[in-house]
Amino acid sequence: MEWREVASEKKRTIALGIVFLVCLALAYMENVSFFHYVKGMFSNPPLAILLVFIHNVLAVSLILVGMAFYVDFVLAFLPKRKYEYLVLQHPRLFALVFTVMILLVSIFRAGTLLQGRVVVNTLPLVILVSAPNGIIEGYGIFQCIQKTLRKSMTIRDLAVIYSLFFLAAVFEVGYVQALRISLE
Repeated sequence: MEWREVASEKKRTIALGIVFLVCLALAYMENVSFFHYVKGMFSNPPLAILLVFIHNVLAVSLILVGMAFYVDFVLAFLPKRKYEYLVLQHPRLFALVFTVMILLVSIFRAGTLLQGRVVVNTLPLVILVSAPNGIIEGYGIFQCIQKTLRKSMTIRDLAVIYSLFFLAAVFEVGYVQALRISLE
């Protein structure tokens, strides 16, 4: 590889890292705002679907940018040794572990929305109610991570992943509406 190509790859990686940090800060602000207004927004189901979809798309896009930065960073800056390339050599396993972690954090977050804190007794109910939605979102997250680590993401793949998150948003708002009606 020519020196100019290496320098160009490193500049691209640094730029991607800066974009990732900016997106991370913006996602934090959106997340705080989203969870501050989440209870009130479900009174208007079409608006709730749109906002949940946007929230999920921002989250999965942040994962996409972060994973792309990681791949570029490893390829441009790290020597090709055993441990540095472990994640890139086993993208399915890493995608599975990372997806499970994200889903667990989401379950705990949903538990805190119900009672302001995580209550172990309510976690099975939260898991049961959110399982269909979690399966759809989990599959979308898994595909996003795996395809990004393999550097095989296409526009079609991204459209499918975003469509999964739209479907998940419809289900999520539908579940909340059904719960709201059953509790009244």
